[in-house]
Amino acid sequence: MSIRLNPYLVFNGNTREAVYFYEKALRGNVVGIMTFGDVPEDPNHPLTDEMKSLVMHAHLKVGNADLMFSDTFPGTAHQADGDTVQIAIHPTEESIAREIFAALEDGGQVVMPLQKTDWSPLYGIVKDKFGVTFQVNVAEEQPQG
Repeated sequence: MSIRLNPYLVFNGNTREAVYFYEKALRGNVVGIMTFGDVPEDPNHPLTDEMKSLVMHAHLKVGNADLMFSDTFPGTAHQADGDTVQIAIHPTEESIAREIFAALEDGGQVVMPLQKTDWSPLYGIVKDKFGVTFQVNVAEEQPQG
């Protein structure tokens, strides 16, 4: 049996902005964006024009990983606390780690600056401007043999 997991981030009306931010910050590629207005409307639950423009589903490819996104459906409660789940990023090069960290830090907050640790030559934690927390971790090179 094979199972694949991916993060699915939910925002409160600013998903489109977040997707393009992460596309640039994480060197990803937007696979697609679908709005609530792109699907047939349910006459029992009509949507305003504003609701129709909200993102129902977006997909961003980052390396071999998939990030998915949605706006909270209008009228649904949204809790903006990105601390319960964190996204770990494992670039292979320190220069790329520094670029990603700096991009995520723009408008956000450094929780732990990039630094050498016992398990990594470069590790840090940053909460971005959307409240999502990322751990950036450069893996130690594995000995050949």
